[in-house]
Amino acid sequence: MSKSAAGFLILALLSGVVHLSLFEEAEITPPLISCTVFGVLFVLALAAGRKIKFDPVLR
Repeated sequence: MSKSAAGFLILALLSGVVHLSLFEEAEITPPLISCTVFGVLFVLALAAGRKIKFDPVLR
């Protein structure tokens, strides 16, 4: 896992915890929106961080 993916994961978890601890009855809040955005960025960072090795020599 890359450093950016780990950072986005931590930010998503922290904003999710803030949403659950501060806003119990509200449905859509800024921490929940940021949790969603950081979650999507986490998945994109995981996809971008994959290293695909290409072997041009067929054996």
